[in-house]
This record gives sequence, structure tokens and C-alpha cells, in this order.
Amino acid sequence: MPKRPETLATPRDFEILERATAYQGYFRVERYRVRYRRYDGAWSEPAWREVFERGHAAAVIPYDPVRDEVVLIEQFRIGAADAAGGAWMLEPVAGIIEPGEAVEDVARRETLEEAGLDILDLYPVMTYLASPGGTTESVAVYIGRVDAAQAGGTFGLANESEDILAFALPLNEAMDAMMARPIKVAALLIGLQWLTLNHNEIRTAWNGPRSGEVTA
Repeated sequence: MPKRPETLATPRDFEILERATAYQGYFRVERYRVRYRRYDGAWSEPAWREVFERGHAAAVIPYDPVRDEVVLIEQFRIGAADAAGGAWMLEPVAGIIEPGEAVEDVARRETLEEAGLDILDLYPVMTYLASPGGTTESVAVYIGRVDAAQAGGTFGLANESEDILAFALPLNEAMDAMMARPIKVAALLIGLQWLTLNHNEIRTAWNGPRSGEVTA
């Protein structure tokens, strides 16, 4: 693998020369005039960049280690209207983190709102930037331990015009369902792949008594 030339500087400096709100609606778009330090040590020419300020999100793969099932959701997404496969996307549970709200609280709230399930335990997988070339949005991905015995149905908040289908599948079938879609949701892909790779470990850790149960 080629090595990075030692003569290049490590650029870490940047300057925001101008900043203005280009659009304010349900979401916000900020317009920046920025320059940054190049790898040769010189400053770049000033350039305009628009940034979509959507907020940050938490995503959860609800998983029942006793039944070895995950709970997936499907809902309409306008951003996928012209995408291959259509506008109804297979997804993890997810929601926007409100100011002052803990990420774990969002994971628990959204799992109840979108799948009707209580989170018993949470395991953090990773946090990634959704598309840093144009948005500040980051997504924190979790595996959430649930009891999926009664999983399934339609959920969502009426005041947000949500109509969310939730259903449980064995882990291997969930992977097949995801891979059958022509376009995947990144948080679902990351979460299911992590769960598949760490399946034995997390199932062993979580496959004890359910919350509230007493062992003999």
C-alpha cells in the first residue's frame, strides 16, 4: 500500500470567511465561504459550500437474543421517491436527537414509538457521518435488546404523518431481506452486519433472564 509522502504537511487549519442561512424550513441550509490549509502548506482559494443542517440521529436494531430475531421497520421516504426500489425503505428504528437529549434516551423513545417495544439493554456499535460533503448529520448506531414475542404492527406519530410497519424476522432472514433491496439504508447495513459478525458474543451476553424474570 502506498505510503503518505513525508514532505506533505498535515492540514488541520480552516477559516470560515462568511456564513449565512440560505434556507430555513423543516430543515435548514447554511451557506459558507471557506478556505482551508492544503497538503502543500498553502491556503486554498475561498470557496462556497452549502451544508444541510438536519440534526443528529440515533438508530437502533432491536434484537431478541432468546428468539434470535431482529425487528425491522418499513416506511415511506420522499428522498427515495426516484430511487431504485421505490419510496418505501427497509430501516432500523431511528430518530433525531433533540437539543439536550441523551442519545440513549432517543434510542429508547424511538423504539417505543416506531416498533411498540421497550429497550431492555443497549449496545453501542458506532457513530458515522452520513454525508460530510454536504451535511453535518451523524448517526449513532445501537443494538437494542428487546422481547420480540409480541412484535409487529403499524406505529408512528399521527402529528408527524407517520405510518410505520414493524415486523420481526430471524437474523438470517433479516439479512436476506435487506440484501434483496436494490438500495440499502446505511444504518441498517452497518447494524445488521455488526450483529452478524458479533452474533455469538452478544447472544451469549444477553441470553440470560429477561428483565423482571427470576431464575430458580
